Amino acid sequence: MDYTILVVGGAGYIGTHMVKRLLKDGFNVIVLDNLSKGHADLIPGGSLITGDMANQALLKQVFTEHHIDAVMHFAAFIEVGESVLDPLKYYDNNFAATAKLVQSMIQHRVRCLIFSSTAAVYGEPEKIPIDENHPLKPTSPYGETKLYVENMLRACEGAYGLRSIFLRYFNAAGADESGSIGERHEPESHLIPLVLQTAMGQREQINIFGSDYNTPDGTAVRDYIHVNDLVDAHMLALKSLLNGNPTTGYNLGNGKGYSVKEVIKAARKVTGKHIQATQKGRRQGDPAVLVASSDKIKQELGWQPKYTELETIVKSAWEWHRKGG
Repeated sequence: MDYTILVVGGAGYIGTHMVKRLLKDGFNVIVLDNLSKGHADLIPGGSLITGDMANQALLKQVFTEHHIDAVMHFAAFIEVGESVLDPLKYYDNNFAATAKLVQSMIQHRVRCLIFSSTAAVYGEPEKIPIDENHPLKPTSPYGETKLYVENMLRACEGAYGLRSIFLRYFNAAGADESGSIGERHEPESHLIPLVLQTAMGQREQINIFGSDYNTPDGTAVRDYIHVNDLVDAHMLALKSLLNGNPTTGYNLGNGKGYSVKEVIKAARKVTGKHIQATQKGRRQGDPAVLVASSDKIKQELGWQPKYTELETIVKSAWEWHRKGG
């Protein structure tokens, strides 16, 4: 059977990598993206519909004109700091617009949704590594909006038969080996691309926020997961839903943490460039360590990350940036 997947936010960083994999695996792909954050030139194929998931008339048209088998949702705003400064922007897009998308899916009997969630639903970690049974206590509007959607989706299974899998990312990083797609945020806020932009001379320095954490070198430790490992997990989740399995959630991380200084050291080695690093004070709300336990998805869906070494992840991102990404 030919499956058609609607990829909402398919012009973004993870969305474009997902589209490439879906096409490679023989799926029909329709991308819905308002291009406020995404880039049409990076979409590797499929059909692009330019528009917003909050536009119910457009959603009706999409679901009426196409037989959609499943939806993948990558269309959230993701900046924690911005969500604190402008919470309504996040509640409006991440929650209210998602509710409209889900409502339209239910009206058109589309029963499978893969939802990009986040480790931010856990808030300050009470134990490391963080597993799916960790208390859900988000500390930002960003994390709250993601958790609200998760709760909504759980309720929708019993009420309407909509089954979903929410995937809680830790730190997505890296780029496709082809070098044709990669991470392009404007403005950029993620550590690895910021370090690589410094290596390319696009920034004078990389700031290290906090050097007095209770970690081996005093800088914050994070769990980095390659974008194509994320994509593999999404494919397994999609097939699980298409096979009729119920709603659930999974962490996606490598289970290994790297400090800010270790990331900079790896980037210096990969690029052969001097990268100026400057110590700054801690940022409010930054935990010392965020590392995932992904045992659940490994055991239940057989997921195994392939890009587990920091240098490998940084090298793939460097190839993308060197090519003008």
